[in-house]
Amino acid sequence: MPRQLRIEYEGAIYHVINRGDRREPVFRDDQDRELFLATLGAACQKTGWQVHAYCLMNNHFHLVLETPQGNLVRGMQWFLSTYTARFNRRHQLFGHLFSGRYKSLIVDGSGTGYLKTVCDYVHLNPVRAKVLRREQPLRAYRWSSWPEYLKPPGKRPSWLRVDRWMGEWGIRRDHAAGRRLLAATFEQHRELDQARENSDWKRLQRGWCLGSKAFKAEMLELIGERPELGEALAESEAQKAERLIRQQLREQNWTVKVLQQRRKGDKVKVGMAKALRAETTMTWAWIAQRLGMGHWRTAANAVRMTAKNKS
Repeated sequence: MPRQLRIEYEGAIYHVINRGDRREPVFRDDQDRELFLATLGAACQKTGWQVHAYCLMNNHFHLVLETPQGNLVRGMQWFLSTYTARFNRRHQLFGHLFSGRYKSLIVDGSGTGYLKTVCDYVHLNPVRAKVLRREQPLRAYRWSSWPEYLKPPGKRPSWLRVDRWMGEWGIRRDHAAGRRLLAATFEQHRELDQARENSDWKRLQRGWCLGSKAFKAEMLELIGERPELGEALAESEAQKAERLIRQQLREQNWTVKVLQQRRKGDKVKVGMAKALRAETTMTWAWIAQRLGMGHWRTAANAVRMTAKNKS
């Protein structure tokens, strides 16, 4: 089977799905789900992602995310590998957690209803999976972004962007009355959806692109004109890391030569490594080599020890 195309550009929106290896659980309990959302939040901080919707099921997850910096591939690489490592460490396991490559369907975000369709699909996933009984409200399922939409702004994760999906439902202001209207309207939509076959769902499940004919043609043209997209975007992430390093060097009045001459566990180097891990998706191996910190485990352990000493 050919590998799925990864189309990346600034402001792209995706419906991302990944399942457990052999369809085994990727969440064993609520603590795993909290860990996943915390890791997602860290990924958003590093990459600038904005999440429009999410839903965590037993053996898979759904995300609708926007990439202002055009960095889906690098961000997902960090996100999935980091959650896998944390899951394995918690359960004393090793090896793969997810089944191969994640699926990413690119979504037309022009305000013509396609973003609404995919967010509806994600929020109704517990209904389709029969996790919720018919008499239970959607908000009874804790592990999707739907209950978060019904909270006031200060009570939601900072990385969850609610204005676009609410806007496509005709809710222009994020206030209590608007959220009550959204809740009532979407519950009615749930009932209607259960009563009919939704052809849009099939397009979401099988396709690579959800949008108008013009949008799909634009995406096909983008693929044809820019086969170097993945390489260029990886380079831009490295450029961001280099910019952070130059900024730190200026603050310390250091040259690159001084950086390499300082001892591996120098506290400034440790601080630089910590910032690079927090703000970019560069690997520990890259950071250790670039900062002259020896083996990548040396850099990683030094940062972890610093965090532990502060706690």
